[in-house]
Amino acid sequence: GLRVLEALAASGLRSIRFAQEVPGLGAIVASDCSPRAAALMARNVARNGVEGLVTPRLADARMLMYQSKAEREPFDVIDLDPYGSPASFLDAAVQAVSEGGLLCVTCTDMGVMAGNSAETCYSKYGAVSLKGRFCHEMVSAGGPRGGARRGVPRPHVPLSSPQALRIILHSLDLRANCYQRFVVPLLSVSADFYVRVFVRVFTGQAKVKASASKQALVFHCVGCGSHHLQRLGRATSHGSGFKYGAATGPPVGPSCEFCHQRHQVGGPVWAEPLHDPAFVEGVLAALERSPGRFSTEPRIRGMLSVIAEELGDVPLYYTLDGLSSTIRSNTPSLLQLRSALLHAGFRVSLSHACRNAVKTDAPPAVLWDIMRCWAKLHPVKQDRLLDSSPAARILSVEPTLQASFTLREDANPSSRKRGLKRFPENPEAFWGPKARAKAG
Repeated sequence: GLRVLEALAASGLRSIRFAQEVPGLGAIVASDCSPRAAALMARNVARNGVEGLVTPRLADARMLMYQSKAEREPFDVIDLDPYGSPASFLDAAVQAVSEGGLLCVTCTDMGVMAGNSAETCYSKYGAVSLKGRFCHEMVSAGGPRGGARRGVPRPHVPLSSPQALRIILHSLDLRANCYQRFVVPLLSVSADFYVRVFVRVFTGQAKVKASASKQALVFHCVGCGSHHLQRLGRATSHGSGFKYGAATGPPVGPSCEFCHQRHQVGGPVWAEPLHDPAFVEGVLAALERSPGRFSTEPRIRGMLSVIAEELGDVPLYYTLDGLSSTIRSNTPSLLQLRSALLHAGFRVSLSHACRNAVKTDAPPAVLWDIMRCWAKLHPVKQDRLLDSSPAARILSVEPTLQASFTLREDANPSSRKRGLKRFPENPEAFWGPKARAKAG
């Protein structure tokens, strides 16, 4: 009996698939503001014999959602998949979805979210995006710089950036808070040239008070890429409840303690887990119960398996090649670096968004100690170390931690051992989002 809204339906293909493939739905509204699209939807709905379930509508998506709110007829599921930014639809969507309802949002404006236009990102999402060689959950080193929108992505590099995941979740929660509502992420996926988040929306004044403590500013060193988070709020247990107040900071000084370069400030971004582990395991279990149902099953299983292995309480991560290029050394294998972190007593995981990700709860000081130990085993040529470079300043300090790069069995993640298709590559040359359609 669920009511579903596909607010930007175009040809109506997704709504028709909902009707044919998802059992138990009560009604589906497929809306678009283009008269030609509405006519195509009506024809496609009739051709597929789902007139009793899918209702094509010629309407502005925002007005349709505001109207459903005014008439107290909320939708249980709202799907927003625009070409570009969904920012203009978010305010209406967080109001029009039912209590505990599902909101599915897709973003393809990755250039804005990857730091190419920080001021535009702030105007749309209320957050400043950063650009640099840095953890992909805040800045994409492989973001769409110039060529992606023309359909020329870099080979084997994910165009989408999990910076976008944390920015869109921050924006959703911020807009929901205006109406005493808050979001709970189920799954946040960075894939191909887009990001897509699945969140449930709830109402509760007490829970909304905790939203400030879920957001954080990011201090990012432009020299070595070290990063630190500064929560906007603080939640402390107080008897049977919580007490909320302002956070203290900042977590860093004017310059980086490792390379003496300046810090950039980005955000606010969502600093809580991106996924609900129980939901992810539930989807994986559903795949096991219906083998062969989806042609993309290997990709779904591989990506969700990596997501299930991610450290949920570690908001950001580094990249293997980024760490080694900072000190101008050759690159250790992923298993060697993971083993060194595990030997040092810290946790480490991959990320579904980047094959070279190093997500760990180890502080930057430990990471650079490990890289200093690696440089002692594999010396860096002196002519590559300029006196004022981050590499020279980092390597001029003796490590206090003696790292061990002996391979550990638990350094190899389960998804890698099973040979799952974890990081699919581009299916063809010049693949990606093409130019926006022209009127007429």
